[in-house]
Amino acid sequence: MWRDPGTWIALGVSALFVVVGLAMHRVFTRILKQGSAEPGDDNHKAENHE
Repeated sequence: MWRDPGTWIALGVSALFVVVGLAMHRVFTRILKQGSAEPGDDNHKAENHE
């Protein structure tokens, strides 16, 4: 079983999904902890839009 290339491909893809999932979780939690700006704070573009 461990000599089969398909086994290593499946394990590698699974490990890649776990690593990417952990990285995305860290990014999302960092973004959510920062919060969003109050409406109207950064709307300088909208004021000058014609």
